[in-house]
Formats: sequence, C-alpha cells, structure tokens
Amino acid sequence: MITREKGEKNTLKLNVKISAEVWAQALEVAYEATKGKFNIQGFRKGKAPRKVIEKEYGDTIFYDEAFERVVSKEYNDFLNANEDVNPVDYPHVTVNKITADGVEATLVVELMPEIKLGKYEGLTIEKKVEKVTAEQVNAEANRLVNAHARFVESDKEAAMGDYATIDFVGSVDGVEFEGGKAEDYRLELGSHSFIDNFEEQICGMKVNDKKDIKVRFPEQYPAKELAGKEAVFAIEVKKVEKKEVAELTDKFISDTTEFESLAEYKKDVKAKLTKDAEKRAERAAEDELVRTIVDSSEIELPNSMVEHEIDHIVEDLRRKLSYQQITLEQYLEFIKVSMKEFRDQRRDEAVRSLKTTLVLKEIVKENNLEVTKEDYDNRLEEFATRSGKTVDEFDKEISDYERAYINNDILMTKLFNMLKEKNTIK
Repeated sequence: MITREKGEKNTLKLNVKISAEVWAQALEVAYEATKGKFNIQGFRKGKAPRKVIEKEYGDTIFYDEAFERVVSKEYNDFLNANEDVNPVDYPHVTVNKITADGVEATLVVELMPEIKLGKYEGLTIEKKVEKVTAEQVNAEANRLVNAHARFVESDKEAAMGDYATIDFVGSVDGVEFEGGKAEDYRLELGSHSFIDNFEEQICGMKVNDKKDIKVRFPEQYPAKELAGKEAVFAIEVKKVEKKEVAELTDKFISDTTEFESLAEYKKDVKAKLTKDAEKRAERAAEDELVRTIVDSSEIELPNSMVEHEIDHIVEDLRRKLSYQQITLEQYLEFIKVSMKEFRDQRRDEAVRSLKTTLVLKEIVKENNLEVTKEDYDNRLEEFATRSGKTVDEFDKEISDYERAYINNDILMTKLFNMLKEKNTIK
C-alpha cells in the first residue's frame, strides 16, 4: 500500500507499507528466483530448501531480492493508477523497517518540472536573408571547372595541388613502425592527409627522386608509441600529376551542363543560391521564434534531469568518435579537458535542449495537437513512394523507433505550422 504526501521542492513523498502476508509471498518468490545461485553441500544446485539456505547464509538472505520486487511492483501500480505523477528518474528509496512482519519504506520521487509558458502568439521575428554575391556565384562556377579538371602526368617538380604517387617507409630511431610503409600511394599535396610538414617536403621532388624527410608526430597523436616522436620517411616519387583546368567559357558550359552560355549558367546558380539563402533564413527565424518563446517561459529543471541530458550528449559524442576509431578519453586528452570540465562545458547546451523540448511539448498539449491515422498513413506513403515500395512493404520493414520518429516529425511539423500562423516572420 502507498500513501502520498507533498515533498520538498517539486518532489513527491510516497510512504510504502507491505503487510506480513504480502512480504512472505515476496520472500518465497525471491527464493524461487534465486535458489539456483546457491551451492549447498548435500543438495544439487538449485534444489536446496529455503530454510536450509537461510540457515547457511542468514535469515535475511532473500530480503534484498524480495524488497526490490515487491516495492517495484507497488510503485509501478501506483504510477499506473496516478497518471498525474510524472517522475524524472527512479525514486530515492529509504528503508524504515524490514522484518518478517512486513516492510515500511519511503520513496522520494522527483517530478517533472512545472512549466509556465511565455507568450507564443503575436510575436514578430525578422527574417534576415543573406544577399548572394558575385563572388559566391563565381565560386560555384570555379567548383564546376575544378570538378572537370584533368590530372596529367608531368616530369616537372611536384607542387601543392598536384598528385604525387609515392613509395614511403617510416622509421623512428632507425626502426620501422607499423603502418608507416606503403607503395604507389597517391597523395594530394595540400590535402593535409599526413602529419604537418610531410606534404610540404615532397614539393620540389620529381619522378624517380628519392629523399629522406623528417617530421614530428603530434604530442597527442592517437598511437601512443609514436606521440611526440621524430620520424624519418624514406620517399621515392613514382609519378607526378599536374592539374589541368579548363577555361570557363560558353563552350565549356554547354559541354558540361544543360545551359548554353556562362551567363545563363550563372543566372541559374544565383537563383539556386538565393533559394538556399531564403531557406537558411527561414530556419534561422524559426529557431529565433522558438528561442524567444523558451526564454519567456518559466521552468526550473531538476539537476538529475540536466545530468541525464549531459549523459546523452557525452554518449552521442562517444558514438561519433568511434566511427573515426577514436575513444572519448583520447579526444579529451587531445583537447586537454577533463571529463568533469567537458560535462560542465555542455551544461548550458543540455539546459537549453531540455527547456526547448519541454516548452514545445507543453504548447502541443495546450493546443491539443495530435497525429491522426490519416496523417501517419499519408507520411508513410511519401516514404514508401520514395523507396519504390508499397506502403505495406515499407511499414513491415521499419522499426518502432522509426515509427516514433515519423510520428514526432509529423507532430513538430504541425506545431511549427501553427506557430508560424500565430506569429509573424518577415
């Protein structure tokens, strides 16, 4: 049985009382669930009677297991019966009494914070659209030219921007190290693919030239055995390829695009860049609208909630770094920041993220926004069409996580459409 009373500062105090009869049943369940763990002389594993185990290990041997089971059940039953209670985390448990006659405990539950929404109607947000410049248009045209560039073998000296095909053998203190050797390696000079000053020293070399170059590995290099060490690479240049870029003319444009002239191409580029600038400005204005609403809302976040959000940020970074075969610990060492310092640096980000999420959810709730079956089916049909599958085929292949994502995306689209209707972005 659980009785409730108001706790301190956004907490709820739950008083739990378990009768002797319910406690006895819980102890028997705990025995059945854990008896296989005990080795008792004279009995096969898992076959020793409860009394024998209690005599060997003490009368309270099953108390922890029984307590966790029975109190968890009472707490879950309470939450199911009291939908107004929204805990932030698992409750803090204090055992007041635990004997053969029953159990008394206190659970302190930290509740989701109350939200006092600020003004979210009648706001005016300025949309700042960046003007597309001639330099930006020319940069796009130059990218097109470079995308169609040819690399031609040359007997001239290698320079930045060229490709050099090389053999190399690296050594530290005269001893070759693992991963420091390759043949016919095609290296773009200036790409910074190798450590500092490696590519620069190849510049000036010609085909068949051989040379020893010296470099120093960074102090925070991931391979600890090489960090901070001076290394010598024996280099042989096998091929030098010079970049040949076509002249940006009407003929080049007509040969490589659907346009007949450079002027026509640049006009199209400017139109696309302008459209992209409009989209960026629209997104920025929407972000500013949300920031304005969140900043005007009142919400006091429990510390445990913030800490959990920081946990998510840390684990997300750990996952991203793993794709680059770098551990989080190596990364923190490289940037010379402790885990505590890193978490402290991410606190404002976590608070902002939580406040934004909670405020948007409250607006959704206040305006009774929801995803209908028709909404979901229409969006599912869009995705299915893009993937070239029927709706039924697509629906069978996606996970529950993906379904939740689709539902949330629909809901957020409805929310932002409503906010843009109720406010002015100009």
